[in-house]
Amino acid sequence: MDPNAMAQNVVLSKTPVSRLSDFKVITKMGLSLSVVFSCISGYLLAAETINISRLVFLAIGGYCMVGASNIFNQIIERDLDALMERTKNRPIPKGRISVKNAFILATILTIIGLIILYAINPITAMFAAISIFIYTSVYTPLKQKTALSVLAGAIPGAIPFMLGWVACTGHFGLEACVLFMMQFFWQFPHFWSIAWLLDKDYKKAGFKMLPTGSKDRGTVVQIIGYICWTILICLAPLSDFTGGLKLSIYAAIPVIIVGLVFLYYGFKLFKNKSENAAKKLMAVSIIYLMSMQIVYVIDKFI
Repeated sequence: MDPNAMAQNVVLSKTPVSRLSDFKVITKMGLSLSVVFSCISGYLLAAETINISRLVFLAIGGYCMVGASNIFNQIIERDLDALMERTKNRPIPKGRISVKNAFILATILTIIGLIILYAINPITAMFAAISIFIYTSVYTPLKQKTALSVLAGAIPGAIPFMLGWVACTGHFGLEACVLFMMQFFWQFPHFWSIAWLLDKDYKKAGFKMLPTGSKDRGTVVQIIGYICWTILICLAPLSDFTGGLKLSIYAAIPVIIVGLVFLYYGFKLFKNKSENAAKKLMAVSIIYLMSMQIVYVIDKFI
């Protein structure tokens, strides 16, 4: 049966377990939970006292908004997902969830997420709405047109860390801007290591993700450059120029160490230019971000 025809039918999984499995896939649970982790980290960095109910609202609202973005993305790219090995078994291309039901689910998650985040404060809901708009209306259509799509995608990708700060304080200031910059610069080596690893698959769908269009030295030089920028901005709170966002000299040591590991794997990719090196860089990029956020939070409370 034609996958497009299948996707137009209301074909739902039969059991609650398989439906939950499809929900996890279509909302990209792993990615969504990592976004929630960034939001919570940003909140804790701003908090003088921790409001548990607000923290729970932030986690639920954040998951709903990211999950909705991922579903809208998969609706738009359903025909392209069917072409790629990595995505061909997703619920929409396989017809396990119809386009109509996916749209309804994404809409419900968007509404729930916005209501919950608005209850925290309006500016948090506003940034979450901006994130969904850029991800679905700018980043997604640009992927087949230009490698600058990564720049567009880095904006919603960088919002979660600073969103937590905004959720706690109710305003966007210097500290939130620095948190945004940390995750913004980090997006490029992370995105491009994935694009390097999945280059053949992306080309099947016509996605233009690598900055030079090829797995060459020019791409790796840019990856290394953005790793350096990421490390520098993550050390900026050592100074007195980042407002209430501070990093002690003791906490800076592990941040530097994990940053140097991140940079090391960037140079490994430069040397080997292999898929294995890109896979390791991708894994290290995730470790770097989470480690840096954990160190910042621990430093704040000890």
